[in-house]
Amino acid sequence: MKKTKSTVLNMTAGNPTSLIIKFSIPMLIGNIFQQLYNLVDSVIVGQFVGSDALAAIGATGSATFMFFALCNGIGSGGGIITAQSFGKGDRDEVKTCITNTAYIMLVFPLIIGIIAFCLAGPLLNLLGTPAEILPDSLSYMRTMCIGIIFVSLYNFASSMLRALGDSKTPLYFLIFSCILNTVLDIIFVYVLNTGVIGAGIATVISQFVSGITCLTYAIKKNEYFKIKKEDLKFNKFITGRIIKLGIPLSLQFSLIAISCMALQRVVNSFGPIAMAAFTATSRMEQLIHQPYQTLGTALSTFTGQNFGAGNNERVMAGYKKGMAIMAGFSLLMLPVMQFFGDNIIRIFVSDAPVIEMGAKALRITSYFYVCLGTIYVVRGVLNGLGDAFFALLNGIVEVVGRFVAPVLLTGIATIGVWGIWWSVGIVWTMAGGSALIRYLMYLKKIGVKRTDQPMLTDSGHKAATVSVSAR
Repeated sequence: MKKTKSTVLNMTAGNPTSLIIKFSIPMLIGNIFQQLYNLVDSVIVGQFVGSDALAAIGATGSATFMFFALCNGIGSGGGIITAQSFGKGDRDEVKTCITNTAYIMLVFPLIIGIIAFCLAGPLLNLLGTPAEILPDSLSYMRTMCIGIIFVSLYNFASSMLRALGDSKTPLYFLIFSCILNTVLDIIFVYVLNTGVIGAGIATVISQFVSGITCLTYAIKKNEYFKIKKEDLKFNKFITGRIIKLGIPLSLQFSLIAISCMALQRVVNSFGPIAMAAFTATSRMEQLIHQPYQTLGTALSTFTGQNFGAGNNERVMAGYKKGMAIMAGFSLLMLPVMQFFGDNIIRIFVSDAPVIEMGAKALRITSYFYVCLGTIYVVRGVLNGLGDAFFALLNGIVEVVGRFVAPVLLTGIATIGVWGIWWSVGIVWTMAGGSALIRYLMYLKKIGVKRTDQPMLTDSGHKAATVSVSAR
């Protein structure tokens, strides 16, 4: 019991803000380290191989993400169902959720990995990848496709642990694997001179270590992972719930990836300088995404546990606190990008034209950070409530935006290449607005009931009680 208390966090009681922050901080550190996989690849390749090699890695990003997303959505669905079962206090159902999610995550990523490896060439050609970087792009993407099963292994273990409120354990193994990735990058790329394929190999090895060690530790130390023979039974009902929620999440992530591929095609049409600048800004914005993504995941777990326990007032409180935290971070990052964009891009490349273009691009997109954060906050709450429809809606909005906005804006002579980054901001605004609308619609759908009884907020002040009850 003592071990369980040290790793499992029950979020159905206590101060919502402090719980969300306590859960988020280790996960944020872990997400940043996870992004360092790509950052280290980009920095080492960009500095030691060249901007064309950096562009080659960037050209694979959206296509690779699409295949990863198909697998990760299922894992996320399993995590949400597990959090709801944990909130109900049903220990046996939690274990059933873990084992049945594992069955899905063993088969699905293997199939997706094979398909991705075979389609790598046609996809890169469809994206209009320039001939001079196509061989490197193909080698890197196929290497990353081999690693899909390892990425899914870690995502399975971490999503189950986070559903139980444990955001610390995944962090420890990510830190180790990130250090390993850096060392291997230097060995393969700089010492052995293997180019972009060496960066891919280093990342795959590191992901394998991260996944297998995290899962092994969870089995040994977390009581919910101590599976008995009766827990191994296939449960059609639980599996159906996981798939029902996981497939829309997978489609959402995949549609977003497809929309990114459409944007990448527009970027590719402007040549290697724009591609290198876009890759550098994308890598930086992946870091900016992390606090938002972490907050969204924390809210998903918080909402799932409390919704499962019937603590619906806390669901509403979590949403409000999440929006406040998101707004504060967005305002903090705006001046950083406005005044230090050139220094940030210089981390990735030394080419003056790329630095100049990338710095201006960061200034453009930073105006829209609040819209980006809104997507993650609302998505986290709705995912925790089990709203499968929103996932699909959000993906459709991004696809429409990224297929239309870049083409229209870059076609205007006075905007030109800058339409790439203005369109990113416009898409964030569209997706954020649709998320807020869906949130209000969903509350109306399941029923919102206000009472005259006051509740205490985090600061101890009285506020109107809002109860969300499923009909």
